[in-house]
Amino acid sequence: MTIEWRYTSEQGLGILFVAGYLGPDAVHRFGGAVGWVVARGSGPVILDLTELRSWSAEGQVAITEAARRLADAGRSLELAAIPADGSLVPRGDCPDIPVHCDLAAALAAHARHASAPEDGRQAWRTDGWPAPATSPLTD
Repeated sequence: MTIEWRYTSEQGLGILFVAGYLGPDAVHRFGGAVGWVVARGSGPVILDLTELRSWSAEGQVAITEAARRLADAGRSLELAAIPADGSLVPRGDCPDIPVHCDLAAALAAHARHASAPEDGRQAWRTDGWPAPATSPLTD
């Protein structure tokens, strides 16, 4: 079993949506999604885990590695809606990873510090992810 992902970049903020099970078999695909995120967009990245069924220890390590990769690129990582089966415990050398109860709370935290919108919305997704009807960044 693997994951599906979708990335949206808008208003100086990126959202990486991940669905499925982030286990040992999905870590490589997740790393590829993070590489895509690093190469596109700007500003903080919210990792929306609303559709993530669960994660393994390897999946949690992959998330802390994603935070490190983004920090190296001058960007931060925040989590929204972590799976109910546990909390993320990053290693001591990992950048701070804020955790929000859901995507709405994460977006509200950024709305208080909103900057001028970018010229346009961009979105990418794996083939298995359904096409989005609307952007979570627009009202």
